[in-house]
Amino acid sequence: MKFIDLRSDTVTQPTLEMREAMYKAAVGDDVYEDDPTIKKLEELAAEKVGKEAALFVVSGTMANQVAIMTHTKFGDEIIVGANSHIVQHEVGAAARLSGVSYAIVDNEDNRIYKKDVLDKIRTEDIHYPETGLLCLENALSDGTVLSLEEMKELYQTASERNIPVHLDGARLFNAALYLGVDPKEICKYTDSVMFCLSKGLASPVGSVLCGSKDFIKKARKMRKLLGGGMRQAGVLAACGIVSLEKMIDRLEEDHDNAMYLAKQLNEIEGFSVDLSRVQINMVFCKVERENFDFNKFAERLLVKGIKTNPGEKGSIRFVTHKDISKEDIDYAIVAIKEVLQDL
Repeated sequence: MKFIDLRSDTVTQPTLEMREAMYKAAVGDDVYEDDPTIKKLEELAAEKVGKEAALFVVSGTMANQVAIMTHTKFGDEIIVGANSHIVQHEVGAAARLSGVSYAIVDNEDNRIYKKDVLDKIRTEDIHYPETGLLCLENALSDGTVLSLEEMKELYQTASERNIPVHLDGARLFNAALYLGVDPKEICKYTDSVMFCLSKGLASPVGSVLCGSKDFIKKARKMRKLLGGGMRQAGVLAACGIVSLEKMIDRLEEDHDNAMYLAKQLNEIEGFSVDLSRVQINMVFCKVERENFDFNKFAERLLVKGIKTNPGEKGSIRFVTHKDISKEDIDYAIVAIKEVLQDL
């Protein structure tokens, strides 16, 4: 059975060109910095975001944690959003690995504003930790995108107080597409940025952390500390090169399909999507149906060849990607209607 997988854009299969690139990749020992394919990927990644240097790592979580470890010292506090990936989906790693505490900003729209930063920055006091880092997301985990004006204001606010800014840009290129700007325009308001090759860009593995040469030199050691020093990993980096050269321009199709899906979901009784918040390839559908069983709904869809997450807090997230076509969405909508009738 062919499965239509709407759980995430991490589920994509590598393209034929990626598989061929893996086979042909020139490799070396990356701990010795001898892998030419990894070097090529890192140079390409740094250029894409307007930074001096880059570091290939196995995951977005590792990229974020290496960044926090590099920017901060034990006992610092980091300013971060309550529903950000760093807080919600990284196993509390910043506290365990970097020895930092969280100054959590909890706004209903998941954004961090200038006022929040000013409120959270610690003053000079014997009782307080030092504020070591401001962590932002763009796109946010809720699928919305920060404007350049928002990025600029937050960056200036932090920089004026000597606080570095790290951007979790897991879906950076989706955000840039929505804003209609070069990714460099977003990243110039950061001291470091990471983006995923395995979300939307279809690589099977990997993320890249970018920043100054000095930052990346220190980050490389932090990656090693975490056991992330890789050997002949050019076979993986080869896919990342294809991602950056071939998969960015096609993201518009995923955005269009997300809106297409959202509009069809809105036609189903008890399902609603705020179309103004469908800004990248993620659709959050609110469910208001009496006695609705989210787990049973996902189980019934799976029988019909559709994979979804069960949903939480009254909504279901659907994510489009290169392996999802409009025909797949049409089938999924029919299946959803059939399952709802059975339930």
